[in-house]
Amino acid sequence: MIGGGMVATEKLTAIAKNSPDTKVKVVASWFCEEIKALALAHPSFTLTEKLYSIEDLENTDVLFVAINDKDISTSIQQDALSKKILTNVADKPDMCDFYLGSIVQRGDLKIAISTNGKSPTLAKRLKEAFNEALPEGIEDLMTNLHQFRNTLKGDFTDKVNKLNELTRQLIEEPKNKK
Repeated sequence: MIGGGMVATEKLTAIAKNSPDTKVKVVASWFCEEIKALALAHPSFTLTEKLYSIEDLENTDVLFVAINDKDISTSIQQDALSKKILTNVADKPDMCDFYLGSIVQRGDLKIAISTNGKSPTLAKRLKEAFNEALPEGIEDLMTNLHQFRNTLKGDFTDKVNKLNELTRQLIEEPKNKK
């Protein structure tokens, strides 16, 4: 990770939530308090307070560039390209090899939202909407459906049809009670 501000904080927070033991080296001329706190909470995160140099890309598989300088971001992205490192440049979709989606998670249920870098704000708003809309008991529903699925016989199509029939009843039943 190159950058020590709030955009870098958002990226690091996503990494910490989805893969907390990932080794992350963060290089920046300064670090905001939130990044310092993340590094304290995640021993696999190391902070290196210095200006970027191409040597910082040694032993790097994936790179996030989270700085507010297009020229330097372009230079870093070109360095990464020359070393065949997958790169995400914040707020520059045309310079990204990949995008981070917004993830809504309730237990084992994960919903990924991506706008392919076109509108992170929309992805964030959709994440908020899903977080509000999904009931807390959805994990129990998923567990029950999984247990029911394990009792079904037949091929994949048969199982899907039976689960569709069951879940359709959940929707139709309240209509019939009116």
